[in-house]
Amino acid sequence: MTETDPNRYRFETGMYRPPSEGGSYSLLVRFTRNCPWNRCTFCGMYKHDRFEVRSVDEIKQDIDAIARLCRDFEQIAGGKGTVGHGAAAALLRKHPELEAHPGFVMVYNWFVSGARTAFLQDANSLIMKTPDLVEALRYLRETFPSIERVTSYVRSKTLSQKKREELQAIRAAGLDRVHVGLESGDDELLKKIKKGVTAKGHIKGGKKALEAGFQLSEYWMPGLGGKAMTDQHAENTSRVLNEINPHFIRSRPLHPIPGTPLAEQANDDDFEMLSPGETLLEIKRMVEHLEVTSKVCFDHAGNYWKDRWGRLIFSHSYEGYQFPEEKPEVLNRIEAGLKVGR
Repeated sequence: MTETDPNRYRFETGMYRPPSEGGSYSLLVRFTRNCPWNRCTFCGMYKHDRFEVRSVDEIKQDIDAIARLCRDFEQIAGGKGTVGHGAAAALLRKHPELEAHPGFVMVYNWFVSGARTAFLQDANSLIMKTPDLVEALRYLRETFPSIERVTSYVRSKTLSQKKREELQAIRAAGLDRVHVGLESGDDELLKKIKKGVTAKGHIKGGKKALEAGFQLSEYWMPGLGGKAMTDQHAENTSRVLNEINPHFIRSRPLHPIPGTPLAEQANDDDFEMLSPGETLLEIKRMVEHLEVTSKVCFDHAGNYWKDRWGRLIFSHSYEGYQFPEEKPEVLNRIEAGLKVGR
């Protein structure tokens, strides 16, 4: 491919990734487009385009284009260790079309930060046929041997439907961590929000992921059941997480997104939102019932509660608090937030 070829740096970049993957400057590689389920009442993502599985050839072409961009960074800078803003600016002068490229800054940040992590977009990469996913993963790892961790979103239902041998093959090909939207462990609430999975399905999928050797990150949504379902949401979510015992449990408090069915329910008074203090109290109930060896994380801006000195009560570290050792500390922090009376 010549330097003037308009497709030299053409690759797709989706919009979404977990906060922890942004914090580690993960390379975003698009294996699928959008979400195959896309019915959850609280979710505003992927609403304008249909779901598609990308071909292995498409994915490989994207990986090649990213590799080409990285090589050109190095060539201009005179070596990987010297790549900086000057190299990026020089490449932009040479290829001004890159100024409008949605993935240019992402690749630059990933490359100069060490090129260590990658995230497979979009919402459920494991829905791909296993041989295709394995082939694409291997190609990614072979092309970028510096990568130490590859992660992806996946639905519990997809994990539960994959054969154990398939999950093991995907893990062996280089997928290290999966991010699962648990949201709740309460069957009534899961049905109400149209999650498309039961508590039993969450448990089955989570356990299969762990048995296959994946690191498992489960997301729960405080406040999702509103005032009417707060107790059952907290208690059943902790029950399900206790049975799964994932590596990470991540808090994503509910903040209704305009245009979603749940936000419309809240506007029509069909759904009574918890106050900030009530949401924190629900988190306390859930944490009190947790009997896990997970890291419990509050690595999202929605965990904004403060103590009387105006300090955030929770660390926003992506590694969170190690349970059970740090469970008392988390509960003490919650009490500090509750005393503010918010």
